[in-house]
Amino acid sequence: MPHLYRCIFILVILCCLLTGASGQNHSPILINGSFTNLRFEQFAERIEASTTYRFYFDAKEVDSLFITVQAKNIPLQGVLYQALNGSKYAFAIDAQQRVYITLERPIRTELPIGFFERGRNPNSTDSTADAYLAMSRIKRTEPETKTYEVGTRTNPIRSGRATVAGSVRNVASGEPVVGVAIYVDNPRVGTVSDQFGYYSLTLPRGRHELKLRSIGMKDTRRRIVLYNDGKLDIEMEDDVIALKEVIIEAEKDVNIAGTQMGQDRVDIKTIRQVPTALGEADLLRVVLTLPGVKSVGESSTGLNVRGGATDQNLILYNDATIYNPSHLFGFFSAFNPDVIKSAELYKSGIPSRFGGRLSSVLDVQTRDGNKKKFVGAGGIGLLTGRLMVEGPLIKEKTAFILGGRSTYSNWILKQLPTDAYRNSRAGFYDVNLHVTHDANERNTVYFTGYLSHDNFRLNTDTTYEYQNRTATLKWKHIINNKLYSVFTGSYSGYNYQVYSQKNPINAYQLDFAVNQSQLKADFNYFPTNQHAVDFGFGTTYYKLFPGSFQPRGSESLILPDVVPHEQGLESAFYVGDKFDVTDRLSINAGLRYSFYTYLGPKSVFQYAPGLAQTVSTITDTLTYGNNQPIKTYHGPEYRLALRYTLSPTSSIKASFNRTRQYIQMLSNTTVISPTDIWKLSDPNIKPQIGDQYAIGLYKNNRRNTIETSVEAYYKTMQNLLDYRGGATLILNSHIETDVVNAQGVAYGVEFLIKKTTGKLNGWLSYTYARTLLQTNSPNKAEQINNGSFYPSSYDKPHDLTFIGNYKVNRRFSLSLNFTYSTGRPITLPVLKYTLDGSQRLFFSERNQYRVPDYYRADFAMNIEGNHKVKKLAHSFWTISVYNLTGRRNVYSIYFKSENGVVNGYRLSIFGQPIPSLTYNFRF
Repeated sequence: MPHLYRCIFILVILCCLLTGASGQNHSPILINGSFTNLRFEQFAERIEASTTYRFYFDAKEVDSLFITVQAKNIPLQGVLYQALNGSKYAFAIDAQQRVYITLERPIRTELPIGFFERGRNPNSTDSTADAYLAMSRIKRTEPETKTYEVGTRTNPIRSGRATVAGSVRNVASGEPVVGVAIYVDNPRVGTVSDQFGYYSLTLPRGRHELKLRSIGMKDTRRRIVLYNDGKLDIEMEDDVIALKEVIIEAEKDVNIAGTQMGQDRVDIKTIRQVPTALGEADLLRVVLTLPGVKSVGESSTGLNVRGGATDQNLILYNDATIYNPSHLFGFFSAFNPDVIKSAELYKSGIPSRFGGRLSSVLDVQTRDGNKKKFVGAGGIGLLTGRLMVEGPLIKEKTAFILGGRSTYSNWILKQLPTDAYRNSRAGFYDVNLHVTHDANERNTVYFTGYLSHDNFRLNTDTTYEYQNRTATLKWKHIINNKLYSVFTGSYSGYNYQVYSQKNPINAYQLDFAVNQSQLKADFNYFPTNQHAVDFGFGTTYYKLFPGSFQPRGSESLILPDVVPHEQGLESAFYVGDKFDVTDRLSINAGLRYSFYTYLGPKSVFQYAPGLAQTVSTITDTLTYGNNQPIKTYHGPEYRLALRYTLSPTSSIKASFNRTRQYIQMLSNTTVISPTDIWKLSDPNIKPQIGDQYAIGLYKNNRRNTIETSVEAYYKTMQNLLDYRGGATLILNSHIETDVVNAQGVAYGVEFLIKKTTGKLNGWLSYTYARTLLQTNSPNKAEQINNGSFYPSSYDKPHDLTFIGNYKVNRRFSLSLNFTYSTGRPITLPVLKYTLDGSQRLFFSERNQYRVPDYYRADFAMNIEGNHKVKKLAHSFWTISVYNLTGRRNVYSIYFKSENGVVNGYRLSIFGQPIPSLTYNFRF
């Protein structure tokens, strides 16, 4: 028996030895196969499918890496050495057969000998150990694991509540991040950062974990001990996700939880994905795809919002008014896409801080500029080029952003073979400058300057020029954690010139200008988490030069004709409160009270009472001195919005707002034109007043990634202006004799379904809307269509828009835009008659017919360059086709007498597909 035990023991020992030897001499896994021009991800998948190796890498870093290698029974180390030799990539394989692909240098798969001892030895020369130690220190002190003390420390922590406030900024650029949700779970309270990235949150004193969430940024958190009122600035990182995204709202559920209705927010990522004519990203083209927003013409950038005229929209550029937002006949908008941060369009429930227009507010904000490093961007298209640079003037303290655009269309026109083109010219440029300076933690100063200039001549001697000029200076002062103020001074100017000088005897120049200066003070107060109060006051001074017709040159025999200038003063104060009554019910109520005074010097005509205002009914002329008050108008403007949450994913909202408008545009065209003039309210032209009621139902699906909504509205408008037949608007010293007073009613319903994330994203909207006008004067001479309701020139009942974006991969995406709308109303001749041997026309009642329905499809491809980190410039191409089907949409119908016969013609702006190619770059 002892011999048997001895034999068993010997056998066990031999087996162990053989097993150990086998383990030591185990042959490595050999790779066999041909790998030709494979993306690295595909190569890794093939290796993982046939072996036990597993790959780990950053997909963005290897996006441009392709593998071509032949492997015949060689280890993976040899395959990778052949594939990556000479490139910037390195590899490491650990004992568990995990393969790590990194840039420049391989990682270490085990800690070096004496790692911890070297960490304490200042004379250590092991750079890898030092790198590991540095990384471990960063990990130990990274913001999410650190505990921040807010307020003056007390021991013990006192009972009660305190307020933590500060700014949320982008860690890479130092720019403020708007619309970040900052909240705690216990108690469940939160707030949202405003346009300056500022937030204020009142919490019980003690320990809390602030959570921050915003689309486009990585979620983060901060651990705090709240002792007393104090400041905590927070930095967030960009969240670069490969298959992302159209963003319209800053928060995923803001359409459900917010009280604001009739509001759309568009950011630069959305703007760049919508195809446009001539290839350049265009803010106003994207706004025109939103429900309730229309345009009467193919090339028009004028907005008709919920039945309003183009002049009833307040377009703000960093708080300065833009009077003509278009370039080059409306093909381009006035806003450089490289400097825009976002734009908010308010169609109803307009906040009480805004006033002066009847229909909508488009609030465009620029980026603040990179406070940490110098970067730039630009693009070269078929007709335009643009360049933007930004960076710190004083690092972490003062930043600037400077952008410019110009066109080389004049050079292109000269190359065309047709004389009509060679004798024409059309060009524009614009320049933007924005500077931000953080004086200290409580005071920030902002300056914005903008200049644009257009010049064109179409195969004639008559030249048209117009330009916008704005300047804005802001001072933001944080008074305490619950209250801050913003003081703003701004200037806006718009002017145009029309001149001809081919014949020196008849050479002339026609000028018009409107200037506006504004001062205002806005305050934001956060008394509790349930209340957010804003209040303020402001005043606006208008000075208009309605028209000047002068000889151009010393030989001209033109007689001068100058319409006297106008001036007026508009002031207002406002207060608003967003109040969360319960978790389900929230109210946003506000009151704005506006005053307006029409000032001299001015001669005002008096008309016979009870008779139509014509030149023949003028009875007297009253003369007023400089700055003498002539007529004063004033009244309240009510703002109310309610939100009731039906469930975490659905809510119902309602709103009412009254608005007043004291300046209006006079135009005998249906689109914004360089020769339009603006007119102040005076004793004979009353201010416009509008009341809008709206109600909406909102529902989100699939974790807030699909938004659906339906909004209905009804709006009444008073003191609108329409024009008598044959009205003369330019150089008219008694314009009230060529306009008639009208009232209007607009109503409609808007449907929207929107997918905000994923490979396929975009939105589909349908709007049914009517806009009807009526002149109810008892005088027949001032009635249109015998006093009956008639469609306005921008009444288009049906409007359908589809915007679709498909992200094929990280570097290639497709976009498709389709729009359909009812044709706009027009007045047509209904019969012909002969008088004195010539044919004449008799026209129908106003706007009784329509041009054919409009539809158009656009297509675009965005092709990005590789995502290498170390590149001189990152570039991408945009290839687009505007009007893909080549449909000849009718812009207008006109009639021309030819050899005594009247013939009708249809005019189309784009009658064929318009391809374009744009090269964009960032550095």
